[in-house]
Amino acid sequence: MNLPTRLYLISAIILLVGLGSALWIYLAAGDNSESVLGYEISGGNAYLVAPENSKKYVHDLKLIGGNAAVFADEFSRWFIGLWHGKSLAFTTACIAGFISLVFFFAARIALSHLTSGARDENNRAGNET
Repeated sequence: MNLPTRLYLISAIILLVGLGSALWIYLAAGDNSESVLGYEISGGNAYLVAPENSKKYVHDLKLIGGNAAVFADEFSRWFIGLWHGKSLAFTTACIAGFISLVFFFAARIALSHLTSGARDENNRAGNET
């Protein structure tokens, strides 16, 4: 097998394994509702209220560190949340898709170099005679 074919194969394997893993993680993940303060009812729907989403927590955080602390806390909770539960399934799928695309484009580049190299060899052979 030549290099582009191997890279295409690696790209497909990474994509299939990554999406399969993401599906398995999604189906195996449960709800994270162990740290719930209570429920907030809005528009006839009940929403879970975690301690870090309460108005008192945000107010105290703003008093201690200002708006930058609130933003940093929200960002760190979002980033940490990417690696747990059903969010991990989406993160895994995105990472696998990105890595697969890298290998796919590397194969395309390798294939274009091979075909341009073959054309150069044919042109040189035709011009020398």
